[in-house]
Amino acid sequence: MRLLIVEDERRLATALAKGLTAEGHAVDTAHDGTTGLHLALENTYDLVVLDLMLPGLNGYKVCEELRRCGDETPVLVLTAKDGEYDEAEALDTGADDYLTKPFSYVVLQARVRALLRRRTRAAAPAIVLGDLVVEPATRRVLRGEQEIRLAAKEFAVLEQLALRAGEVVRKAEILEHVWDFAYDGDPNIVEVYISALRRKIDAPFGRRTIETVRRAGYRLAYDGGSRLDR
Repeated sequence: MRLLIVEDERRLATALAKGLTAEGHAVDTAHDGTTGLHLALENTYDLVVLDLMLPGLNGYKVCEELRRCGDETPVLVLTAKDGEYDEAEALDTGADDYLTKPFSYVVLQARVRALLRRRTRAAAPAIVLGDLVVEPATRRVLRGEQEIRLAAKEFAVLEQLALRAGEVVRKAEILEHVWDFAYDGDPNIVEVYISALRRKIDAPFGRRTIETVRRAGYRLAYDGGSRLDR
Protein backbone atom coordinates (compact mmCIF):
# COMPACT_ATOMS: atom_id res chain seq x y z
CA MET A 1 0.00 0.00 0.00
CA ARG A 2 1.14 3.55 -0.71
CA LEU A 3 0.53 6.11 2.03
CA LEU A 4 0.97 9.88 2.29
CA ILE A 5 1.79 11.57 5.60
CA VAL A 6 1.19 15.34 5.74
CA GLU A 7 2.63 16.50 9.06
CA ASP A 8 4.67 19.64 9.83
CA GLU A 9 6.30 18.13 12.94
CA ARG A 10 9.24 16.59 11.11
CA ARG A 11 10.31 14.24 13.89
CA LEU A 12 6.80 12.86 14.17
CA ALA A 13 6.47 12.55 10.38
CA THR A 14 9.79 10.70 10.21
CA ALA A 15 8.85 8.35 13.06
CA LEU A 16 5.47 7.54 11.50
CA ALA A 17 7.01 6.99 8.08
CA LYS A 18 9.65 4.69 9.55
CA GLY A 19 7.09 2.61 11.41
CA LEU A 20 4.68 2.29 8.49
CA THR A 21 7.50 1.51 6.07
CA ALA A 22 8.57 -1.34 8.36
CA GLU A 23 5.07 -2.78 7.92
CA GLY A 24 5.62 -2.96 4.17
CA HIS A 25 3.99 0.28 3.02
CA ALA A 26 5.48 2.82 0.63
CA VAL A 27 5.34 6.15 2.45
CA ASP A 28 5.68 9.69 1.08
CA THR A 29 5.81 12.72 3.38
CA ALA A 30 4.98 16.41 3.10
CA HIS A 31 5.40 19.11 5.74
CA ASP A 32 2.88 21.73 4.61
CA GLY A 33 -0.66 21.66 3.28
CA THR A 34 0.10 23.01 -0.19
CA THR A 35 2.70 20.32 -0.90
CA GLY A 36 0.53 17.65 0.66
CA LEU A 37 -2.45 18.55 -1.53
CA HIS A 38 -0.26 18.60 -4.64
CA LEU A 39 1.14 15.12 -3.90
CA ALA A 40 -2.29 13.73 -3.08
CA LEU A 41 -3.76 14.96 -6.35
CA GLU A 42 -0.78 14.00 -8.52
CA ASN A 43 -0.28 10.46 -7.16
CA THR A 44 -2.43 7.47 -6.25
CA TYR A 45 -2.48 6.73 -2.53
CA ASP A 46 -4.34 4.15 -0.48
CA LEU A 47 -4.46 6.37 2.62
CA VAL A 48 -3.60 9.93 3.66
CA VAL A 49 -2.54 10.68 7.25
CA LEU A 50 -3.24 14.40 7.59
CA ASP A 51 -2.41 16.85 10.37
CA LEU A 52 -4.93 19.67 10.80
CA MET A 53 -2.62 22.51 11.88
CA LEU A 54 -0.38 22.88 8.83
CA PRO A 55 1.46 25.85 7.29
CA GLY A 56 0.13 26.93 3.92
CA LEU A 57 -3.24 25.19 3.70
CA ASN A 58 -4.59 23.71 6.90
CA GLY A 59 -5.79 20.13 7.05
CA TYR A 60 -9.46 21.11 6.81
CA LYS A 61 -8.82 22.88 3.49
CA VAL A 62 -6.68 20.03 2.15
CA CYS A 63 -9.34 17.44 2.91
CA GLU A 64 -12.13 19.64 1.58
CA GLU A 65 -10.24 20.23 -1.68
CA LEU A 66 -9.51 16.52 -2.13
CA ARG A 67 -13.19 15.70 -1.83
CA ARG A 68 -14.18 18.60 -4.10
CA CYS A 69 -11.87 17.12 -6.76
CA GLY A 70 -13.56 13.74 -6.41
CA ASP A 71 -10.65 12.06 -4.59
CA GLU A 72 -12.12 9.44 -2.25
CA THR A 73 -8.82 8.26 -0.72
CA PRO A 74 -9.36 7.53 3.01
CA VAL A 75 -8.08 10.33 5.26
CA LEU A 76 -6.98 9.84 8.88
CA VAL A 77 -6.78 13.24 10.59
CA LEU A 78 -4.22 13.98 13.33
CA THR A 79 -4.57 17.03 15.55
CA ALA A 80 -3.56 18.53 18.87
CA LYS A 81 -7.11 19.84 19.23
CA ASP A 82 -9.53 17.71 21.20
CA GLY A 83 -12.81 19.60 21.01
CA GLU A 84 -15.86 17.81 19.65
CA TYR A 85 -16.51 20.67 17.21
CA ASP A 86 -13.04 20.26 15.73
CA GLU A 87 -13.67 16.55 15.28
CA ALA A 88 -17.05 17.25 13.72
CA GLU A 89 -15.57 19.81 11.32
CA ALA A 90 -12.85 17.39 10.23
CA LEU A 91 -15.40 14.66 9.55
CA ASP A 92 -17.73 17.10 7.80
CA THR A 93 -14.97 18.12 5.38
CA GLY A 94 -14.54 14.48 4.36
CA ALA A 95 -12.13 12.86 6.83
CA ASP A 96 -12.74 9.17 7.55
CA ASP A 97 -11.25 9.00 11.05
CA TYR A 98 -9.79 11.27 13.71
CA LEU A 99 -6.92 10.82 16.18
CA THR A 100 -5.99 13.33 18.90
CA LYS A 101 -2.35 14.01 19.83
CA PRO A 102 -0.61 12.66 21.78
CA PHE A 103 -1.60 9.20 20.60
CA SER A 104 -0.27 5.69 20.89
CA TYR A 105 1.46 4.40 17.77
CA VAL A 106 -0.29 1.07 18.37
CA VAL A 107 -3.64 2.85 18.11
CA LEU A 108 -2.56 4.66 14.94
CA GLN A 109 -1.51 1.32 13.43
CA ALA A 110 -4.93 -0.11 14.23
CA ARG A 111 -6.73 2.88 12.69
CA VAL A 112 -4.58 2.65 9.55
CA ARG A 113 -5.24 -1.08 9.22
CA ALA A 114 -8.98 -0.56 9.68
CA LEU A 115 -9.17 2.14 6.99
CA LEU A 116 -7.07 0.07 4.57
CA ARG A 117 -9.25 -3.01 5.18
CA ARG A 118 -12.34 -0.97 4.49
CA ARG A 119 -10.83 0.31 1.24
CA THR A 120 -9.52 -3.05 -0.01
CA ARG A 121 -12.71 -4.93 0.83
CA ALA A 122 -14.70 -2.44 -1.19
CA ALA A 123 -12.25 -2.49 -4.10
CA ALA A 124 -11.07 -6.09 -4.39
CA PRO A 125 -12.04 -8.73 -1.81
CA ALA A 126 -9.77 -11.34 -3.40
CA ILE A 127 -7.80 -11.81 -6.60
CA VAL A 128 -8.18 -15.35 -7.95
CA LEU A 129 -5.63 -16.48 -10.53
CA GLY A 130 -6.24 -20.17 -11.11
CA ASP A 131 -5.21 -21.91 -7.90
CA LEU A 132 -3.34 -18.82 -6.69
CA VAL A 133 -5.41 -16.52 -4.46
CA VAL A 134 -4.24 -13.09 -3.27
CA GLU A 135 -6.34 -11.38 -0.58
CA PRO A 136 -5.45 -7.67 -0.22
CA ALA A 137 -7.76 -7.13 2.77
CA THR A 138 -6.21 -9.88 4.90
CA ARG A 139 -2.78 -9.91 3.20
CA ARG A 140 -3.07 -13.67 2.73
CA VAL A 141 -1.80 -15.72 -0.20
CA LEU A 142 -2.94 -19.26 -0.95
CA ARG A 143 -1.91 -21.83 -3.53
CA GLY A 144 -4.83 -24.21 -3.56
CA GLU A 145 -5.58 -24.96 0.10
CA GLN A 146 -2.07 -24.11 1.31
CA GLU A 147 -1.37 -20.69 2.78
CA ILE A 148 1.94 -19.10 1.78
CA ARG A 149 3.58 -16.76 4.26
CA LEU A 150 5.12 -13.66 2.73
CA ALA A 151 7.06 -10.76 4.22
CA ALA A 152 5.33 -7.38 4.00
CA LYS A 153 7.33 -6.12 1.01
CA GLU A 154 7.00 -9.48 -0.77
CA PHE A 155 3.23 -9.27 -0.45
CA ALA A 156 3.24 -5.67 -1.68
CA VAL A 157 5.17 -6.63 -4.83
CA LEU A 158 2.91 -9.62 -5.50
CA GLU A 159 -0.19 -7.47 -4.96
CA GLN A 160 0.93 -5.00 -7.62
CA LEU A 161 1.46 -7.84 -10.09
CA ALA A 162 -1.83 -9.52 -9.16
CA LEU A 163 -3.85 -6.33 -9.59
CA ARG A 164 -2.65 -6.24 -13.22
CA ALA A 165 -2.44 -9.97 -13.88
CA GLY A 166 -1.71 -10.76 -17.51
CA GLU A 167 -0.19 -7.31 -18.10
CA VAL A 168 3.46 -6.28 -18.12
CA VAL A 169 4.26 -4.23 -15.01
CA ARG A 170 7.38 -2.13 -15.30
CA LYS A 171 10.04 -2.21 -12.59
CA ALA A 172 9.62 1.56 -12.12
CA GLU A 173 5.90 1.09 -11.43
CA ILE A 174 6.62 -1.51 -8.76
CA LEU A 175 9.19 0.78 -7.14
CA GLU A 176 6.72 3.67 -7.13
CA HIS A 177 3.93 1.72 -5.43
CA VAL A 178 5.91 -0.50 -3.07
CA TRP A 179 8.70 1.86 -2.06
CA ASP A 180 8.20 5.64 -2.45
CA PHE A 181 8.85 8.46 -4.89
CA ALA A 182 12.03 9.49 -3.04
CA TYR A 183 13.63 6.02 -3.19
CA ASP A 184 17.14 6.41 -4.58
CA GLY A 185 18.56 2.95 -3.88
CA ASP A 186 19.37 0.20 -6.34
CA PRO A 187 16.32 -0.42 -8.59
CA ASN A 188 17.45 -4.05 -8.84
CA ILE A 189 15.93 -4.51 -5.40
CA VAL A 190 12.76 -5.44 -7.34
CA GLU A 191 14.56 -8.44 -8.83
CA VAL A 192 15.50 -9.60 -5.34
CA TYR A 193 11.85 -9.65 -4.29
CA ILE A 194 10.71 -11.27 -7.54
CA SER A 195 13.22 -14.08 -6.91
CA ALA A 196 11.94 -14.47 -3.35
CA LEU A 197 8.35 -14.68 -4.59
CA ARG A 198 9.28 -17.35 -7.15
CA ARG A 199 10.88 -19.42 -4.38
CA LYS A 200 7.72 -19.20 -2.30
CA ILE A 201 4.73 -19.23 -4.65
CA ASP A 202 6.15 -21.20 -7.58
CA ALA A 203 9.08 -23.52 -6.84
CA PRO A 204 7.45 -25.61 -4.06
CA PHE A 205 4.43 -26.22 -6.29
CA GLY A 206 6.23 -26.88 -9.55
CA ARG A 207 4.67 -23.78 -11.11
CA ARG A 208 5.83 -20.95 -13.36
CA THR A 209 3.71 -17.91 -12.44
CA ILE A 210 5.93 -14.83 -12.70
CA GLU A 211 7.40 -14.15 -16.12
CA THR A 212 10.27 -11.75 -16.80
CA VAL A 213 9.58 -9.74 -19.94
CA ARG A 214 13.00 -8.63 -21.12
CA ARG A 215 13.55 -4.87 -21.07
CA ALA A 216 9.92 -4.34 -20.11
CA GLY A 217 9.11 -5.71 -16.66
CA TYR A 218 7.25 -8.63 -15.12
CA ARG A 219 3.98 -10.36 -15.83
CA LEU A 220 1.92 -12.54 -13.48
CA ALA A 221 0.03 -15.31 -15.27
CA TYR A 222 -3.68 -14.63 -15.24
CA ASP A 223 -4.50 -18.36 -14.85
CA GLY A 224 -2.12 -19.02 -11.97
CA GLY A 225 0.84 -20.18 -14.05
CA SER A 226 1.92 -23.25 -16.01
CA ARG A 227 3.35 -26.45 -14.53
CA LEU A 228 7.07 -27.00 -14.86
CA ASP A 229 6.62 -30.65 -15.82
CA ARG A 230 4.73 -29.76 -19.00
